[in-house]
Amino acid sequence: MEKPLEYLVRKPKVPIENPPLLLLLHGVGSNEEDLFSLTNYLPESLLIVSVRGPLTLGRNSFGWYEVLFTTGQPKINLEQETESRILLLQFLDYLKLNYKFDESNVWIGGFSQGAIMSYSIGLLHPEKVNGIIALSGRLLEENKAQVKVSEKVLSKKVFISHGTNDRVLSVDYARSVKGFLESIGVNPHYQEYEEGHSINREMLKDLIQWLEVELENPN
Repeated sequence: MEKPLEYLVRKPKVPIENPPLLLLLHGVGSNEEDLFSLTNYLPESLLIVSVRGPLTLGRNSFGWYEVLFTTGQPKINLEQETESRILLLQFLDYLKLNYKFDESNVWIGGFSQGAIMSYSIGLLHPEKVNGIIALSGRLLEENKAQVKVSEKVLSKKVFISHGTNDRVLSVDYARSVKGFLESIGVNPHYQEYEEGHSINREMLKDLIQWLEVELENPN
């Protein structure tokens, strides 16, 4: 099987035969090196794969789909979003063939557009991942309409962090996802911070603590 997407790998820092897998998805205009810089701080038991979006936007600049803000509201290319989701599912199959990890203990997370993709994989293909990490993201209305409430969806572990001063994606988006998830019976770990559209030290510390607890109790 050919490699569907470019990526970087951090192998577990402790001897473990079938480690849990964490996929990291960057935001629009960034690349796989961005979130990979966080891997030194994340739990040592994880096999971490930081993935590059398939859409080339410029030099070292990639995305998962095109987005325009000309109307004041983000307008996205839904076809590209769907194609990227299919590629990510293929990429998971590729990883299964090339790396040893616990296929029942897969986590997906990202920043901004990467968080949006993490929601769409986790909620539309809930059998694929245990948990979703959404840093400064949103759930697309088009994807929300496709969520089928099932045992797999209801068992999802979800971490949501968002800055109250975010001028790119308003904190209202995070509050909306929280309300939606709670309305269907999913209880996310939700935290707001006095921060803009970025990941600060406090967010990272809270994420690490949450991940450590959840990795000890994956089911």
